[in-house]
Amino acid sequence: MKKNRKHLFPRSVRIILWLSILAAVAYAGMIGYVCYNERGVQTAVTENDSYDAIIVLGAQVKKDGTPNVQLSWRLDAAYDAYRQKTVPVVVCGAQGKDEPVAEAQAMKQYLTDRGIPEQDIMTDPASFNTSQNLKNAAELLKNRTDIHKVLIVTSDYHVPRSLALARDLGFEAIGLGSPCKPEYWIKNHAREALSWCKYWGVKYLHLPLE
Repeated sequence: MKKNRKHLFPRSVRIILWLSILAAVAYAGMIGYVCYNERGVQTAVTENDSYDAIIVLGAQVKKDGTPNVQLSWRLDAAYDAYRQKTVPVVVCGAQGKDEPVAEAQAMKQYLTDRGIPEQDIMTDPASFNTSQNLKNAAELLKNRTDIHKVLIVTSDYHVPRSLALARDLGFEAIGLGSPCKPEYWIKNHAREALSWCKYWGVKYLHLPLE
């Protein structure tokens, strides 16, 4: 006599399997959500774009103190935006455990080396995540009465959540996306999906995740 398949595994094991499948499907859906939002990200600025300041979000600094490829692409995009409109630039990022200097310091050096005057660059060397980046940038810009709209520059997959956080802080903002290295595409998008879950948990459930 054949055994009934539902009795091959204990009930607790079947529940765990189903929950694992549902979690995997939900996670895949979140990655799809990241990709869908990314489709509309602006990748270049024009003379018709309106912004009064540029905020560049940090990323990894190499052991020699220079920005990694992905961060240098963000900074190149910010430089092009500055060339379109000469406005204040805020660079954000603290020093990680495996970084020789604060990301903001390396970013400022990169931009001054490209020709942006030092007095036009403000640094936030204390922020460790996107939310802190934007809060500290807001603090640096708060006394500038001539700033009404900001341009947030980051990697393309990161732009939609950055804009959501900026608007939560009261910014009027537009985004500019730089490329994502193809070999890091899966890693970056998978991590960004988790970051959206964190964002919603903090915003709607008031979870202490920041």
